[in-house]
Amino acid sequence: MQTAMDMRYKSYVPYSHFHVGAALLTNEGYVYTGCNIENSSYGATNCAERTALFKAISEGEREFEAIAIAAGREEGIGDLITVPAPPCGICRQVIREFCGPDFKIVLHDKEGNIKVYTLSELLPESFGPENL
Repeated sequence: MQTAMDMRYKSYVPYSHFHVGAALLTNEGYVYTGCNIENSSYGATNCAERTALFKAISEGEREFEAIAIAAGREEGIGDLITVPAPPCGICRQVIREFCGPDFKIVLHDKEGNIKVYTLSELLPESFGPENL
């Protein structure tokens, strides 16, 4: 979670000022990080979760254990107010492409308490590669 929280500060978010960081853990114990990267054409924006996952996939990784996601809104110069940020629908579907139903998604609440969900809890009755 700390790595995900640190990654928030690398976000490029000139429009939303909503910083998200992610840390993806492989089954072999490697960690791939990501942050959200906005674009003036909003549809071209990439979320932190997909950034981390795409980095790992591009390096040949295919088996994943968990992802930690941390978010914060800007308040003052350099200060971030921590807020919960479960993955968006697109990220849930991309995670589903590469991860099974028991894949862990680690989040925090506004007080910083850690919460762990499985992918099947956040994306019930999902559609994946085995459905084709």
